Amino acid sequence: MTDIELLDEIIESLLFVSGDGIGVSEIVNLLELQNSEVNRSIARLKKKYGGKCGIHLISYNGKVQFASNPAYADVIASVLNPVKEKELSNAALETIAIIAYKQPTTRLEIEQIRGVNCDYAIQVLLKHNLIEVVGRKDVVGKPLLFGTTDTFLKRFQIENINQLPDYEQLLESIKVLESGGAQQASTGLYNEFELPPEETEEGETPAENGEEDLVLPEEEETPDFLANETDLQRVE
Repeated sequence: MTDIELLDEIIESLLFVSGDGIGVSEIVNLLELQNSEVNRSIARLKKKYGGKCGIHLISYNGKVQFASNPAYADVIASVLNPVKEKELSNAALETIAIIAYKQPTTRLEIEQIRGVNCDYAIQVLLKHNLIEVVGRKDVVGKPLLFGTTDTFLKRFQIENINQLPDYEQLLESIKVLESGGAQQASTGLYNEFELPPEETEEGETPAENGEEDLVLPEEEETPDFLANETDLQRVE
């Protein structure tokens, strides 16, 4: 076995045992190697775990991780879930797209773009860890600021925010979704989550959806899980 083969197998084993993403810099430090050596090994492993292979090696935010092939998301969901999970709603897709491009951004700024109340869509995205509170804006009321998470990068299979498609193309895609093309735009990400009830024009959800606990109060308040935080970042 050559040194190259040995390195590939060591990194392969590390990723398998870890389960979660491991930073490339962390691998470099642990194995006392050069960045170039580790990056070449990762490139070889991506080639090995690619195409029709059931396992893919993905990169995001300077980390690498094994993940299932998104092409088989429907089959995996039907086997692992009692009820097949459905797509995110159009409202949630539009909301996370705006956050991805405008982050950090406030709920009011999102609503100014969408033209409707976004409380429910934001709660759904928070629930699935696709977005997170990153601080408060230094203006009157100190509204919460939202940004995307590593989970967002993993689910959309992009390494960093710079790899997002052109903003104008995104707006066109949203128009297609609004005209009823969402069913044709399904991906592994969308199949992973339950479909929230459609919002009314006022942004309210039907009472029978069983998700009353997801409704935010009218005033901007700190979520319970941040109640004890005193050092939230303020952004001008």
